[in-house]
Amino acid sequence: MGAMTFRLDRRRRGFLLLVSLLLCTLCALPAGAEPNAPNPFLEDGFRLLYGLDFTAGHVVFSSWTQQHPDDPLGPVFDAAGLLFSEFDRLGVLESQFYTDDQAFAARQQLSPDPALQTRFDAALALAETRAQARLSRNPKDSDALFAMTLSSGLKADYAALIAKHNLVSLHYTREATAWAQQLLAVDPDCYDAHIATGFSKYVLGSMAAPVRWILRLGGIGGDKSQGIAELEITAARGHYLAPFARILLAIAYVREKDKVRAREVLASLRDQFPGNPLFSREIARLDSSH
Repeated sequence: MGAMTFRLDRRRRGFLLLVSLLLCTLCALPAGAEPNAPNPFLEDGFRLLYGLDFTAGHVVFSSWTQQHPDDPLGPVFDAAGLLFSEFDRLGVLESQFYTDDQAFAARQQLSPDPALQTRFDAALALAETRAQARLSRNPKDSDALFAMTLSSGLKADYAALIAKHNLVSLHYTREATAWAQQLLAVDPDCYDAHIATGFSKYVLGSMAAPVRWILRLGGIGGDKSQGIAELEITAARGHYLAPFARILLAIAYVREKDKVRAREVLASLRDQFPGNPLFSREIARLDSSH
C-alpha cells in the first residue's frame, strides 16, 4: 500500500464514500435561484458528507429526490450512494488507487453484490428517463445534461473499478465526455462537471498501455495528465465538488510521487474541515514515509 491508504476503522471508513460527491451536483437549483449559486438544501448534504455523517447526508438527498419527482439528479444521488457503499465494502479505493500503475492493471476482479447492482442500474435508468424527458422539452436543460454526464461517469467507474471491464468503461467514458461537452457549452461555469470525466480519464490512464492506445484511437484523452488537469479545474473553481476534487488530486499526486503537492492539498482540507480527522492522519502518513 502507498502512503495514503485509507485503512479505517468501521466507524470512520465511511470516508471513502466521499467519492459519492462525484455524483451529487451543483446544477440543481430551486426555482428563481441565481445561476450557479449554492443550493442551501444540497449544501447541507455536502457538509454532512464531508463531516463523515453519511447517513444524515443520505437523508438530505433522499428528501430532495422525493420532493422533486421530475428531477433527474435525485436518482443519480441514490446511485452514487449505492456505488460508493460498494466501493467501501470491497475496499476498492484502498487496494487499487494507492499503488503503482502496474499493480492497478493487475488488480483482481471483485465480487459485486448482485442486489446492489440491480438497485444501482434501476436508479440510473430512472435518472436517465427523467433527464431525457426534460431534454425533449429543452435540449439545453443543464440539470438534465449534468445528470446524463454523471450517469455515464458512474457506469464507467463501476465497469472499471468493480467489474474490471475496461473497454465497457471506455464506452461510458466517451459518453460522459460527450454529455459534459454539451453541458459546458450551455453552462461553461459549471466547473463541477469536469470531475465526472477527469476521474475516469485518470483511472483509464492508469491502465495498461493497450487500453490507453485504444483511448487515443477513440478520440478520448484518457490519460493521467488530462485527468489531473480536469480535476484541478474543479478543485480551483468548482463549488460542491471542489473539496472532493482536492481529495482525488491528493491521491493522484501521491501516485505520481509528488508528495509536496499532496501534503499541501491535504493541509488545506484539514484546515477547511477540522472536524474530519482523516486529513491529519494522511498528512502524518505522508510525513512518516519520507
